Amino acid sequence: MYPGVLIAFIFLSWTHCWSLPLPNYDKEEDMSEEDVQFSEDYLNLHYYPESPTRLLKKTAQTSEVDRLREMQSFFGLKVTGKLDAETMDMKTPRCGVPDVGAYNLYPDNLKWSKMNLTYRIENYTPDLRPFEVNKAIARAFKVWSDVTPLTFTRLREGTADIMIAFISRVHGDIYPFEGPDGLLAHAFAPGPDSGGDIYFDDEETWTSTSKDYNLFLVAAHEIGHSLGLQHSTDPGALMYPRYTYISKNEFLLPYDDVQGIQSLYGPGNDPNPNHPKTPNNCDPSLSLDAITTLRGEMMIFKDRFFWRLHPQLIEPELHLIKSFWPEIPNYIDAAYENPYNDVIYIFKGTKFWALHGYDILRGYPKKIHELGFPKGVKKITAALHFEDRGKTLFFSKNQVWSYDEINHVMDKDYPKLIQEEFPGIGSKVDAVFKKNGYIYFFNGPTQYEYSRWSNYVLRILRTNSLVWC
Repeated sequence: MYPGVLIAFIFLSWTHCWSLPLPNYDKEEDMSEEDVQFSEDYLNLHYYPESPTRLLKKTAQTSEVDRLREMQSFFGLKVTGKLDAETMDMKTPRCGVPDVGAYNLYPDNLKWSKMNLTYRIENYTPDLRPFEVNKAIARAFKVWSDVTPLTFTRLREGTADIMIAFISRVHGDIYPFEGPDGLLAHAFAPGPDSGGDIYFDDEETWTSTSKDYNLFLVAAHEIGHSLGLQHSTDPGALMYPRYTYISKNEFLLPYDDVQGIQSLYGPGNDPNPNHPKTPNNCDPSLSLDAITTLRGEMMIFKDRFFWRLHPQLIEPELHLIKSFWPEIPNYIDAAYENPYNDVIYIFKGTKFWALHGYDILRGYPKKIHELGFPKGVKKITAALHFEDRGKTLFFSKNQVWSYDEINHVMDKDYPKLIQEEFPGIGSKVDAVFKKNGYIYFFNGPTQYEYSRWSNYVLRILRTNSLVWC
């Protein structure tokens, strides 16, 4: 056993720091002294920290280049060992537990030797009423008891297996809190004494909403550490180091976390067996939800995620939709960009949103019927904008509609059947985009390269080839 193994949580928000397109600097010598110092501190804290517990197999004397390579590999970046623009995204908020690999367990598979655990909340944050804290913590434990045989009982006095407290600054371990927007929380791995204990930074603002830091989400992550899970490399996992808000109505423990915790404690009587999986860009059966450009990049939506394709990237980057737009729903139906007003439009069911960067424009969401669709249209499956013509094509079921962006009306000759307007692509479109004068239609695992001039399908390709597979 490794009593006292500490898991620190710097759970920060990705959206506050990521910009489009990539920053102009791409060489280590272009970094400011502040950036270089930040990187050194970050690597010392999260990659092979000098600690009596030696969380990882490598020594604390591992070179900074090696640690930088490890960090780049963990987050799926190009492994250069250099401090470049992509790597500087380490500045984004995240959990402060040292990173090691999906899903990850402690050395010797640290876990509790019993299934009935107790916890005690020693004090409360002033940001929430005590009953709100009790509810958030209890719900966070239920996330894990739902998928395992574990049970959790709250004690109101005495020493519990897992002690929970809100504290600030230096508090007697090697991870002092730093004040607001720094290290949010940390937890100890299973074991005696302080094993399993969780501390939250009392100087953070804790909420039960999407604002600031949602106590339930941070607590659920920290409890994962208390039960024996380290960080996951799966960006869709709860145990991924970076914080992303998910509403309580949408939250369901991801598949990667379920696999990890059940490898330690076995399965339970899971009331929700369909845990969301992270899409694989090389899945031969891959289908897509929507595609849009955004300021020279391409964004490809699938389930709770989108891939970001950019000429400066070596591999497609996979991100959670909620990490950029917390108020936008997952599993969107369609999307397109209107570069003239620097806005992208997102469609889900009978609603659509207009986004400028990270911001939802005032007055949205609106109903798709405000665009001129009849009440019988309940969903848009794909959208394609032609900037030179000021037109946008909307696909719904087996029909295509043409919308005049200048006059804000539907063109009179529409709708038309997809098969008549674009022969050879079938009667359904999941997603669509255009490039170099060609249109690419997607239907399940198949994409069609279409020539608008000849009205002819030139090539039939795999859908996953779009995401560089």
